[in-house]
Amino acid sequence: MTLPCILREDGWFEREHCNGSGTQRACRHRCSRQQRTRCARTPDTVAETAAHIQKATSRDVFHQALDVTDSVAVASFVAAVEARFGRLDICITNSGGPPSNCFKNTKPEDWRSAVEQLLMSTVFFARETLPRMQKNKWGRLITITSSAVKQPVDGLLLSNSVRAAVTGLARTLANEYAADGITVNNVCPGYTRTARLDGLASTISARTGSKPEEVFASWEREIPARRLGTPQEFAAVVAFLASERASYVTGASIAVDGGLVRSLL
Repeated sequence: MTLPCILREDGWFEREHCNGSGTQRACRHRCSRQQRTRCARTPDTVAETAAHIQKATSRDVFHQALDVTDSVAVASFVAAVEARFGRLDICITNSGGPPSNCFKNTKPEDWRSAVEQLLMSTVFFARETLPRMQKNKWGRLITITSSAVKQPVDGLLLSNSVRAAVTGLARTLANEYAADGITVNNVCPGYTRTARLDGLASTISARTGSKPEEVFASWEREIPARRLGTPQEFAAVVAFLASERASYVTGASIAVDGGLVRSLL
């Protein structure tokens, strides 16, 4: 579980549950001028990614091993970030998805784990970062979920269910903190070519007998753009929401999906 953070008005405070590739790395490159803090459950992973960021951006990177489902650890980490850099302005929560499964094969402990991974980790970071943003009368909280919150994806029972709760949380917080100069938005990526999608294709392939390339082809046929998205395209939207230019955008759930979601809103 990982968390990069950049401070000041163009900075990030991003929390991930994956290995620093794909959409997360692309997002960080969109904010190359600022300081970052990153945490991860696996020390080797966070050190490797921190070194990559520092080399690419020539900026200071503070990194630390951390379990983001532990509220006490999150509180301690956020305090350490503030002590190191003086303030934080932007928190981006981005969690890797729970495993693909159907309802009858999903155990109660799988539900609890998904809630901790997707929802409670976001709650913990919001509780620690929003008061600090409120003190500065400026902030950005961006939750990254999935197009599944607008249109459920077959086979992603846990993601469809729990990410919707994260979206509801974000929309509620947008109302509560707008008067403090803080925007809260949700970004909903569709099929984006990352390691997560490769893994999902392999899972579906094993379950159905289809080849992974056939799985990708079926996804592309669903998308009006007839192709998968790139991490860079996704990152551009997140970077905009994190900027001063997006100061009047709050409470939105923005799909970055090539037209996959057919709903009007």
